[in-house]
Amino acid sequence: MAKRNTYFQDEVITKKVDIKQLGKILRYVLPYKKIVILVAVLMLISSFVSMLSPLLLRRIINEVVANEDYRELAFIIAGMSVLAIIETSTTFIHQRQTGIMGHKVIANIRQDIFYKLQELPFDYFDSRPDGKIVVRVTDYINDLANFFTNFLVLLLVYIVKIIIVTFFMLSISPQLTGVVLAAVIPMMACVFALRYSIRKIFPTHRAKISNRTAFLVESIMGEKIIKSYNREELNTEIYKDLHSQSLKVWLSIVHRNELNTPIVEISWNLGVICLYGIALSMILNGNASMDAGTLVVFTSYMGLFSGPITQIAFIIQQLAQVSSNLEQVFDTIDYPAGIENAPGAVSIKNIQGKVDFNHVTFSYDEDEPVLKDFDLHIQPGSTVALVGPTGAGKTTVINLLTRFYDVDEGSVTIDGTDVRNISLHSLRKEVGVLMQDPFLFKGTILENIRYGRPDATDEECINAARLIHAEERILQFKDGYNHQLEERGQGLSAGEKQLVSFARIILKDPSIIILDEATSSIDTETEQLIKQALDVILKDKTAFMVAHRLSTIRNADLILYIADQGIAESGTHQELMELKGLYYQLN
Repeated sequence: MAKRNTYFQDEVITKKVDIKQLGKILRYVLPYKKIVILVAVLMLISSFVSMLSPLLLRRIINEVVANEDYRELAFIIAGMSVLAIIETSTTFIHQRQTGIMGHKVIANIRQDIFYKLQELPFDYFDSRPDGKIVVRVTDYINDLANFFTNFLVLLLVYIVKIIIVTFFMLSISPQLTGVVLAAVIPMMACVFALRYSIRKIFPTHRAKISNRTAFLVESIMGEKIIKSYNREELNTEIYKDLHSQSLKVWLSIVHRNELNTPIVEISWNLGVICLYGIALSMILNGNASMDAGTLVVFTSYMGLFSGPITQIAFIIQQLAQVSSNLEQVFDTIDYPAGIENAPGAVSIKNIQGKVDFNHVTFSYDEDEPVLKDFDLHIQPGSTVALVGPTGAGKTTVINLLTRFYDVDEGSVTIDGTDVRNISLHSLRKEVGVLMQDPFLFKGTILENIRYGRPDATDEECINAARLIHAEERILQFKDGYNHQLEERGQGLSAGEKQLVSFARIILKDPSIIILDEATSSIDTETEQLIKQALDVILKDKTAFMVAHRLSTIRNADLILYIADQGIAESGTHQELMELKGLYYQLN
């Protein structure tokens, strides 16, 4: 397990945006290649048509006005109107299509990152706060969505327009075009240098935002604890400090961004002054290629050139932020799943429940194994209790059995089949886990009981609740089984939440049941009722029970005291009490 990152530690992503990552974006775009082709054709048409109006304007100045040919003037104006309609229509269509494509691309990225979150190993979640994960799948993708739908199409349009207008300017006057390029090239070099400096700062800003969001999410989740320990003022100061750090970095980005406009305007205005000076000199020297109409046309093309150049400079700044966020988004999408189906993984059905840990070694941190050469062999239908000090490896044993983590050495088998060769779906269907802190979802009590078996009938859900004597508690609510629960089961007591989770596991009916401190939140009276139900639930099933309440494990077939990277003591309750060792001291 990687060392946990916290809200006061910046995340560091060493992987930068490169051709491979840009290729991944391209893969999201390729399914819409027909739209891409349509948009490309429409952009070319729109850009080309926009170049024709200045040429018609030159004809009006040089010939129509001079000859007072108002009939031709009417035709030219009509032609310019048609061109304007064509340009407006094609621009509307390609912008609309690109917007639709952008939304679909982002929707696919959102979907992929959500799917990936379902596959990621526990160490991914263990190594960073929830808020730092949330910001990746919300804010960062929102920035990508904004760029794809609002700026990407404009960037493409502006690039196409610059290429076409440059061609037309060269056809009119290579000399004046050279003046324009002499102003633009240094300007763009400065803009790119500025963009690079901002690009280096954005990861720091992104990390500060991630820290702030992580603390915010943590504060929302721990609201009751914060109030009960009078932490409001201290937490406000912490948030203020985190926000201040984020603001400080953001202001350094803003100050650099503010240089963008002066660089563009100064460079462009110098270029315009030089342009008019050279054009005037050419006219005064009687250059046949330069006249009033040509100067007006070239000035019009300059406007068509300057607008896109200015906007591209702005979009480049947006791209700096987007590319920085792209690192984090693809860091999540590309994160190795860790726990996944092996090639040729098999499904297990009707298992007997024989469980073997064969010389297992496992560590969350490479420096210190939690289990070392751990050997355990459990016969079908046995109930095994795990006790021992906190951090000794009790929960680790069940995490390896459920394959929440994979062993470093050795193997864990069920009925002789290595769990790494069993499909995850069938493994977790046959192995049911009841955690110490049950998680209930927003919805009705009935829906929460049915969570592991969506096809179960209402009657089956109700029978499961009755089996562990939960119905009396449930019917105390006005809507009974249809009582609406809020997030995390708010409104229920800890014991009531656990009762619902018990009913959920009973309905699932796995072949192997794991109870990880599952009765710790239940009052003594309810615990007695559940112990009676467990006699029925665990009949003919292999069960593992992690418990501190020794009253719940006295009747276990085998009790294991886990300590010092393995099994320190083993036996029945009576045998271990007679031994008067570590287990005896717990009583």
